[in-house]
Amino acid sequence: MVTKVVDLRSDTVTKPSEAMRAAMAAAEVDDDVLGADPTAQRFEAEMARITGKEAALFVPSGTMGNLISVLTHCDTRGSEVILGDTSHIHMCENGGISTIGGVHPRTVRNNPDGTMDIDMIVAAIRHHVGAGALHYPTTRLICLENTHGRSGGKCLPVEYIDKVGEVAQSHGLKLHIDGARIFNASVALGVPVDRLVRAADSVSVCLSKGLGAPVGSVIVGSKAFIDKARILRKTLGGGMRQVGVLCAAAYVAVRDNVAKLADDHRKAKVLADGLKKIKQFTVDLTSVETNMVFFDIADPRITSDKLCQLLERRNVLAMPGSSKSVRLVIHYQISDSDVQYTLTCIEKAVEEILSGNVKFEHLTNGSTTNSYGH
Repeated sequence: MVTKVVDLRSDTVTKPSEAMRAAMAAAEVDDDVLGADPTAQRFEAEMARITGKEAALFVPSGTMGNLISVLTHCDTRGSEVILGDTSHIHMCENGGISTIGGVHPRTVRNNPDGTMDIDMIVAAIRHHVGAGALHYPTTRLICLENTHGRSGGKCLPVEYIDKVGEVAQSHGLKLHIDGARIFNASVALGVPVDRLVRAADSVSVCLSKGLGAPVGSVIVGSKAFIDKARILRKTLGGGMRQVGVLCAAAYVAVRDNVAKLADDHRKAKVLADGLKKIKQFTVDLTSVETNMVFFDIADPRITSDKLCQLLERRNVLAMPGSSKSVRLVIHYQISDSDVQYTLTCIEKAVEEILSGNVKFEHLTNGSTTNSYGH
């Protein structure tokens, strides 16, 4: 008998639905590197339509999608990109824009809501002219992240994105949005995806996070952008042959699971409300805008590692953020009863830790401290 596991480490942990598996088995496929896979073509066209862009390209991962996008815009080595100091591209993608692309990151402080101050973005822009021409890299790109993971899944409002887009355009720069969870932002804000990303020259969209597909991301933009991106995808080893098998599952994910995101957000708020009632924790309920819940541990006797270990013994998987904080992520395969079971297990784990009668070992669920790259 298989025991159910309530996996809250990330929304990347979902298993393919029966509809996804059936679509994968029945997918019409051909060689996508040769531009001949009909299922990939149909899916890319659909994602371009949804996002209001001219073209789209399926890529194996969000990290590759962001890397390709940055390198496509910054096609001269020594280019500079302005991005948040806690952004996923800067913190959790192995520094690929620098190590592979020769692109220099110029960070601007992320506010608690995931935004960067407009005036700080403007102040960070450097052009290869005048006295600085000899010393500075040339800014060519601004990157935003929506939702913003390290800000608790906060949504960047469309008015803010439009303002950053105006800054980029007025300075001759491009704007890329890391939209790994852009559909979560769209649902939470009540703004269609195409309107939310209208100001962006390119967007990466993760299919295997909140949408629940097993593999992949798409990048969207102009036809000229995607033509260049396709070459970079091949260069980076991301060209795959009968990729329609994966695109078929992704199509089902978009078709079936966007409508479930609002319920994920509701469950996250229920979870946060229950955590706030545990006196050893602090939770900012106003910060829970989408499917992520962060809580801090106020009691010095409790650490996140100890708490996650005891939860794992009860088949609840969670991710430590630091020694005194934990992140929980809701996805469509988490039920209301799972949320209540999790709260019960957390309460019992706290009681056990405070009793002092429990032994601890190393975590085995794939969690590591500060592992918010998912």
